[in-house]
Amino acid sequence: MLCQKCRKSPATVHLLDIVPPDGEKIERHFCERCSAEEGLATPKQETISSMLEGFIKQSAGITAGADLSCPDCGMTFREFRSTGLLGCPNDYKAFEKHLAPLIERAHRGATHHVGKGPARLDEGAPGVHTQLAKLRRQLKEAIKLEDYEEAARLRDRIKTCESA
Repeated sequence: MLCQKCRKSPATVHLLDIVPPDGEKIERHFCERCSAEEGLATPKQETISSMLEGFIKQSAGITAGADLSCPDCGMTFREFRSTGLLGCPNDYKAFEKHLAPLIERAHRGATHHVGKGPARLDEGAPGVHTQLAKLRRQLKEAIKLEDYEEAARLRDRIKTCESA
Protein backbone atom coordinates (compact mmCIF):
# COMPACT_ATOMS: atom_id res chain seq x y z
CA MET A 1 0.00 0.00 0.00
CA LEU A 2 1.38 3.42 -0.95
CA CYS A 3 1.32 6.59 1.13
CA GLN A 4 -1.90 8.54 0.57
CA LYS A 5 -0.02 11.87 0.63
CA CYS A 6 3.07 11.43 -1.58
CA ARG A 7 1.90 8.27 -3.41
CA LYS A 8 5.54 7.19 -3.77
CA SER A 9 6.73 5.45 -0.58
CA PRO A 10 5.15 2.45 1.11
CA ALA A 11 2.74 3.31 3.92
CA THR A 12 4.08 2.29 7.33
CA VAL A 13 1.82 4.40 9.58
CA HIS A 14 -1.84 3.43 9.56
CA LEU A 15 -4.54 5.45 11.34
CA LEU A 16 -8.19 4.72 11.93
CA ASP A 17 -10.29 7.72 12.95
CA ILE A 18 -13.85 7.27 14.19
CA VAL A 19 -15.89 10.42 13.63
CA PRO A 20 -18.87 11.09 15.92
CA PRO A 21 -21.90 11.21 16.02
CA ASP A 22 -22.57 8.34 13.61
CA GLY A 23 -19.19 6.59 14.14
CA GLU A 24 -17.96 6.92 10.55
CA LYS A 25 -14.55 5.26 10.15
CA ILE A 26 -11.82 7.04 8.18
CA GLU A 27 -8.60 5.15 7.38
CA ARG A 28 -5.39 7.04 6.60
CA HIS A 29 -2.06 5.57 5.49
CA PHE A 30 1.25 7.50 5.47
CA CYS A 31 4.94 6.80 4.93
CA GLU A 32 7.47 7.73 7.65
CA ARG A 33 8.35 11.11 6.08
CA CYS A 34 4.75 12.21 5.44
CA SER A 35 3.57 11.11 8.88
CA ALA A 36 6.34 13.27 10.42
CA GLU A 37 5.19 16.21 8.25
CA GLU A 38 1.62 15.64 9.48
CA GLY A 39 2.93 15.80 13.08
CA LEU A 40 2.08 12.19 13.86
CA ALA A 41 4.30 10.39 16.35
CA THR A 42 5.80 7.21 15.00
CA PRO A 43 6.91 4.36 17.23
CA LYS A 44 10.64 4.00 17.70
CA GLN A 45 12.05 1.25 15.51
CA GLU A 46 13.75 -1.44 17.56
CA THR A 47 16.13 -3.92 16.04
CA ILE A 48 15.62 -7.64 16.48
CA SER A 49 18.97 -7.95 18.26
CA SER A 50 18.02 -5.32 20.85
CA MET A 51 14.65 -7.03 21.37
CA LEU A 52 16.35 -10.41 21.89
CA GLU A 53 18.90 -8.88 24.25
CA GLY A 54 16.11 -7.37 26.35
CA PHE A 55 14.24 -10.67 26.41
CA ILE A 56 17.32 -12.61 27.50
CA LYS A 57 18.10 -10.10 30.26
CA GLN A 58 14.52 -10.22 31.50
CA SER A 59 14.36 -14.02 31.53
CA ALA A 60 17.72 -14.20 33.32
CA GLY A 61 16.43 -11.86 36.03
CA ILE A 62 18.81 -9.07 35.12
CA THR A 63 16.92 -5.89 35.77
CA ALA A 64 17.56 -2.30 36.68
CA GLY A 65 19.58 -2.15 39.87
CA ALA A 66 21.34 -5.45 39.19
CA ASP A 67 24.69 -3.86 40.04
CA LEU A 68 23.55 -2.50 43.43
CA SER A 69 25.35 -4.00 46.40
CA CYS A 70 24.93 -3.93 50.17
CA PRO A 71 27.65 -1.90 51.91
CA ASP A 72 27.61 -4.27 54.91
CA CYS A 73 27.64 -7.80 53.47
CA GLY A 74 28.60 -7.04 49.86
CA MET A 75 25.70 -8.98 48.34
CA THR A 76 24.56 -7.67 44.95
CA PHE A 77 20.97 -7.37 43.81
CA ARG A 78 21.85 -9.74 40.97
CA GLU A 79 22.87 -12.39 43.54
CA PHE A 80 19.58 -11.88 45.38
CA ARG A 81 17.63 -12.35 42.13
CA SER A 82 19.45 -15.58 41.35
CA THR A 83 19.23 -17.14 44.84
CA GLY A 84 16.12 -15.50 46.31
CA LEU A 85 17.97 -15.01 49.61
CA LEU A 86 19.24 -11.82 51.20
CA GLY A 87 22.64 -11.66 52.90
CA CYS A 88 21.86 -9.49 55.92
CA PRO A 89 19.10 -7.30 57.40
CA ASN A 90 20.66 -4.19 55.85
CA ASP A 91 19.92 -5.56 52.36
CA TYR A 92 16.33 -4.41 52.82
CA LYS A 93 17.55 -0.79 52.95
CA ALA A 94 20.20 -1.23 50.25
CA PHE A 95 17.72 -2.76 47.77
CA GLU A 96 14.58 -1.03 49.07
CA LYS A 97 13.58 0.56 45.77
CA HIS A 98 13.70 -2.78 43.95
CA LEU A 99 12.46 -5.01 46.79
CA ALA A 100 9.30 -3.02 47.60
CA PRO A 101 7.37 -4.10 44.47
CA LEU A 102 8.40 -7.74 45.02
CA ILE A 103 7.25 -7.66 48.66
CA GLU A 104 3.96 -5.98 47.77
CA ARG A 105 3.25 -8.56 45.07
CA ALA A 106 4.12 -11.46 47.40
CA HIS A 107 1.94 -10.11 50.22
CA ARG A 108 -1.00 -9.00 48.07
CA GLY A 109 -0.32 -5.30 48.50
CA ALA A 110 0.74 -5.31 52.16
CA THR A 111 4.08 -3.69 52.94
CA HIS A 112 4.36 -4.67 56.59
CA HIS A 113 3.54 -7.72 58.71
CA VAL A 114 0.01 -7.67 60.12
CA GLY A 115 0.01 -11.06 61.84
CA LYS A 116 -1.01 -14.53 60.82
CA GLY A 117 -4.59 -15.45 60.19
CA PRO A 118 -7.02 -16.21 57.41
CA ALA A 119 -7.17 -13.41 54.85
CA ARG A 120 -10.97 -13.66 54.52
CA LEU A 121 -11.74 -13.66 58.26
CA ASP A 122 -14.09 -10.85 59.33
CA GLU A 123 -12.33 -8.50 61.73
CA GLY A 124 -15.22 -8.48 64.20
CA ALA A 125 -15.69 -12.25 64.37
CA PRO A 126 -13.16 -14.28 66.34
CA GLY A 127 -11.58 -17.17 64.47
CA VAL A 128 -12.53 -20.77 65.24
CA HIS A 129 -9.04 -21.50 66.59
CA THR A 130 -9.15 -18.45 68.84
CA GLN A 131 -12.57 -19.41 70.12
CA LEU A 132 -11.50 -23.02 70.76
CA ALA A 133 -8.44 -21.88 72.69
CA LYS A 134 -10.62 -19.62 74.83
CA LEU A 135 -13.11 -22.44 75.54
CA ARG A 136 -10.31 -24.85 76.46
CA ARG A 137 -8.85 -22.31 78.93
CA GLN A 138 -12.29 -21.87 80.48
CA LEU A 139 -12.67 -25.67 80.68
CA LYS A 140 -9.37 -26.03 82.54
CA GLU A 141 -10.40 -23.25 84.91
CA ALA A 142 -13.80 -24.89 85.56
CA ILE A 143 -12.12 -28.26 86.29
CA LYS A 144 -9.64 -26.53 88.60
CA LEU A 145 -12.53 -24.91 90.49
CA GLU A 146 -14.37 -28.27 90.49
CA ASP A 147 -17.36 -26.73 88.67
CA TYR A 148 -18.22 -29.93 86.79
CA GLU A 149 -21.55 -28.71 85.39
CA GLU A 150 -19.80 -25.73 83.74
CA ALA A 151 -17.00 -28.06 82.59
CA ALA A 152 -19.53 -30.40 80.93
CA ARG A 153 -21.22 -27.43 79.20
CA LEU A 154 -17.83 -26.14 77.94
CA ARG A 155 -16.84 -29.64 76.80
CA ASP A 156 -20.02 -29.85 74.71
CA ARG A 157 -19.39 -26.42 73.18
CA ILE A 158 -15.83 -27.46 72.28
CA LYS A 159 -17.14 -30.61 70.57
CA THR A 160 -19.69 -28.54 68.65
CA CYS A 161 -17.00 -26.09 67.47
CA GLU A 162 -14.64 -28.91 66.47
CA SER A 163 -17.29 -30.68 64.42
CA ALA A 164 -18.35 -27.48 62.60
